[in-house]
Amino acid sequence: MNDKIREILEEIEEMKSKLDDEIAQQESHISYEIQNGYVKFEKEVLQKQKENMKNILTWFAEVPFWHFFAAPIIYGMVIPVVLFDISLFVYQQVVFRILKFKFIKRSDYIYFDHHYLGYLNPIEKLNCLYCSYVNGLMLYASSIAGRTELYFCPIKHAKKVASEHMFYERFLSYGDEKMYQKKLKELRENSQKSL
Repeated sequence: MNDKIREILEEIEEMKSKLDDEIAQQESHISYEIQNGYVKFEKEVLQKQKENMKNILTWFAEVPFWHFFAAPIIYGMVIPVVLFDISLFVYQQVVFRILKFKFIKRSDYIYFDHHYLGYLNPIEKLNCLYCSYVNGLMLYASSIAGRTELYFCPIKHAKKVASEHMFYERFLSYGDEKMYQKKLKELRENSQKSL
C-alpha cells in the first residue's frame, strides 16, 4: 500500500469518526445511558415508549398474511445458525491457537439490546433478538474468515466486492506478483503480532 492510499484511508477513518460524532449529536435527544452493559432509560422516557407500543392483537391484525408462511422458514434457520456458531467457536479455539492469532471477540459483534425498548411488544422483541443474533453472527464469521484470509491469501479481488471485511484494506493488490513474493512473509509475521 503506497503512502497516498494510506493517507486516503486515514482521511476516511477521520471522516467516519466525524460522522459518528454527528450521528451521536443528532440522537442526543433520546435519553438513555449504558451502565455495566445494560441500557437504562429515564422512567418518563420508558413510560412514553410503552404508551407507543402496539398490543399483540393489533400487531397480528396488521401483519401481512404471507408473513406467516415466511416465519417458519426464517425461524427454522435458528438450528443451522446455532450449529454454525458452535463451529466458529471450535474453529477459533483450534485454528487461531495453532496460528497464534489473537481471538476475535464474539461480544464485539453480537449485541442484544433491543429488548430494552419499551415501544416493542414481545413478538417484536423476539424478532429483534433473532435478527441481532443472526446478523451479528454473520459479521463475526466474516471477521474470522477475513482474519484467516489475511494470513493465507491476502490478495484483493480483481472486481470490487460488495462488502469488505475489516482486514481487506491490508491485502495486496491483485496481479502484483512482485509485491506478493516480497510482502507475504512480512504481512504474516506482522498480522500475528498486531491483531
